[in-house]
Amino acid sequence: MGVTRQIKVGILTAPHIEFEQKENTFVLKNVRIGIGFHWDRHEDQEFAGSLEIRDNADGTQTAINTIDLEDYLCSVISSEMNANSPMELLKAHAVISRSWAIRAMQKPNHEGYDVCADDHCQRYEGLRRMNERAVEAVRATAGQVLINEKIGKCENEKIEICDCRYYKCCGGRTEIWRTCWEDIDVPYIQSVKCDYCDLTSHSKAVSRLTSILNDYDQETKDFRDWKVTYTAEELSEIVRTKSGIDFGEIIDLIPLHRGASGRIDSLKIVGTKHTEIIGKELKIRLWLSKSCLYSSWFEVKKTTIKPSNLQTSAERQTFTLSGHGWGHGAGLCQIGAAVMASEGHPYEEILSFYYHGAKLSQMTKW
Repeated sequence: MGVTRQIKVGILTAPHIEFEQKENTFVLKNVRIGIGFHWDRHEDQEFAGSLEIRDNADGTQTAINTIDLEDYLCSVISSEMNANSPMELLKAHAVISRSWAIRAMQKPNHEGYDVCADDHCQRYEGLRRMNERAVEAVRATAGQVLINEKIGKCENEKIEICDCRYYKCCGGRTEIWRTCWEDIDVPYIQSVKCDYCDLTSHSKAVSRLTSILNDYDQETKDFRDWKVTYTAEELSEIVRTKSGIDFGEIIDLIPLHRGASGRIDSLKIVGTKHTEIIGKELKIRLWLSKSCLYSSWFEVKKTTIKPSNLQTSAERQTFTLSGHGWGHGAGLCQIGAAVMASEGHPYEEILSFYYHGAKLSQMTKW
C-alpha cells in the first residue's frame, strides 16, 4: 500500500484490561469512546496488529496497538465517518487523516505511544465498522498528504505536512486556527463559507445520512443548528461542577471575542461570587454543558420568568444558547465534505475547498 510505517495507538487505560486473543486479531472489552462528549459510551472493539498491555505506575493498565499506518487509516476513516460514505469523501479523509497522523508521530504528545484512539486524536475503533470501500480509499490515496504550499520545504529539507484538523459540521462557516488553539496564523486553516452541511439546501443528502454517519453519530439530530436552555440554578451547578469554581449564581454570560465563523474564544462568566474570563472554544464548550456543547458558536438570550402564583415570590432567570455547528470548526467539515462528494466533487476539490493553499503531495520517504 505504498510508503508506510508502524504507528502505536493507545486504545484505552483502565484498572484492568480485558481482552480476547483470536487467531489474527484481538478483542478489547468495554472500550470507552466519545470521552467527555455527548456520545460517551462503552463498546467491545476488535483490532488487527499486535497488542501490548502496559502496567502504569498508578496501578492502571494501558492497551497499546501497534499496526501499519495505512491499515490504521482504514479503520480511522470508517470510525470517523461511515465506511459506506461516498468514495470521494473517504479518499479525502484518508489524505487528511494520514497527514495528521504523520504530524502526530513526528511530535507525539502521549507517553509510550504516538496517538490515542478517541476524539482527542482521531477515532480508531478497530475492524467492525470497516469494509472494503475504506480499504479501497486508502489504497487509492496511498502515501498522499497535504503540504503547506506557502512554506514548501523547511530548513532541514523536509516538507511541512499540514496539521489537518476536522470535525463533524461547521454550521455554515469554518473557523481559523487561533480561535481554537495557539495564537498563530495557519495559512491553510482559514474561514470558508460552507453551505454544504445545510441539509435544507441539499435535501437529497438527508436520506444519505445513514450511509454517511456511523450508528451513534446518527443519534445527534440537531448538529447544524441547535438550542439549549438552562435555568440560572442549572447553569450555575454545571459551571461549578465542570470548573471546580463556585461562581455563586450565574447572572450573565458575555461573549468578548469571536472568531471568523462566530465561535466564541473569549467569554466572561459573571456570578454573584466570582467572575472570570475563559477561553478558548473547547473550554467554553466544556464549562457550559454537562458533557460538551456542540460548539462555541452561539448567541446568549437571558429571560426573566415572572412568578406564576402569589406563593412564589422570586423571579427566575433562564439562559438560552442558540448555536450552530458541531465541533471546533477549523479545517474540514465532515458532513459538508460528504455532501460535496455525493454531489460529484472529486476528493482533490474537496481538499482544496477546506484547506486553501495546501498542496496534495506524494510521499516517497519520511
